[in-house]
Amino acid sequence: MSEQVQSLPGFLRNRRADLSDWLAILALSLGAAYAMREYGAFMDVYEKAILVSTVPVLAALFLHWRGFRNLVAISAATALLGISLYQHDLARAEQVFWLKYFFSSQTSIAWMSALVFFATGAFWLGLLARAPFAERAGSALTWASIGAGLSGMLVRWYESYLIGPDVGHIPVSNLYEVFVLFVILTGLLYLYYERHYTTRKLGAFVMLIVSAAVGFLLWYSFTRDAHEIQPLIPALQSYWMKIHVPANFIGYGAFAIAAMVGLAYLFAERGVLASRLPSLELLDDVMYRAIAIGFAFFTVATILGALWAAEAWGTYWQWDPKETWALIVWLNYAAWLHMRLTKGLRGAVLAWWAVVGLLVTTFAFLGVNMFLSGLHSYGSL
Repeated sequence: MSEQVQSLPGFLRNRRADLSDWLAILALSLGAAYAMREYGAFMDVYEKAILVSTVPVLAALFLHWRGFRNLVAISAATALLGISLYQHDLARAEQVFWLKYFFSSQTSIAWMSALVFFATGAFWLGLLARAPFAERAGSALTWASIGAGLSGMLVRWYESYLIGPDVGHIPVSNLYEVFVLFVILTGLLYLYYERHYTTRKLGAFVMLIVSAAVGFLLWYSFTRDAHEIQPLIPALQSYWMKIHVPANFIGYGAFAIAAMVGLAYLFAERGVLASRLPSLELLDDVMYRAIAIGFAFFTVATILGALWAAEAWGTYWQWDPKETWALIVWLNYAAWLHMRLTKGLRGAVLAWWAVVGLLVTTFAFLGVNMFLSGLHSYGSL
């Protein structure tokens, strides 16, 4: 497969819509209409706006990325099957074979975790042994892991309402849930770049950071019982959470990809795996695009966070440790983009910067929770 940078982004390439595309969009629209009819009474105007605006966004993705369309269709069907097996009784998660071993949220996320490790191993085998079949297996396993994680999150959403209507919430409210979200979003971003650049050789590096996230997720689950669904604290009972957190984690996922591509760049520049990795020009371009998209979403998330803070605490900014470190992350990547776009900086300096930037971002996300306290203390370890 060619490893040259293609002239147009994947979303701008022409692909004629077929019947399956329109059927998928019809199913999506009907699903949104059903959700509005059944649950609209529990939504405020902002939540209804989020639901309605999601339909054209997903429809556009369906038309331009068939793999994503298939992922959503299969994950939704799997989640609906799991939900139907509950029959409104959460205790069935331990009584019904298919729920216990396949379709409950906890089991689906466990499958996601195992598949991530298998995918990482397959990518490394493909890279080191120059085995295209192993690389294709890595891609397939990555798709499967994301599907399992997405299905698990949808079922977990339903499970939270089985505990109690006052407990039910979208599963992006604690470290356990957002680490699953990180795995899903980072994997999807990688698969998009894999498709856009028609190379699977970056999977070995990118999936390392995804595996590290899964490792943390497993440790956190086993040592803190973090998989247990808990009621939302008052500060998180807001529609802002539904858009602020996903936007943040698209940014985190993109920054993580940029760092791992930067690491690959440093390896290739020094002659380590250079013949097996894509060209330095391609690596540089992936790193730039990942940081650009991550910066855009992180900027949106920061603005949304300020609006949320104004509603929850009465002020847009309080120099809370989490807010301060979010600003540091934003300034770091703003400077990275400035040096590349206006000063023409390229090469190893930006690669090192991307790697160090991930360390800064990790401290802003986890380190602040571990070592500092403030208004965001509800996210502590």
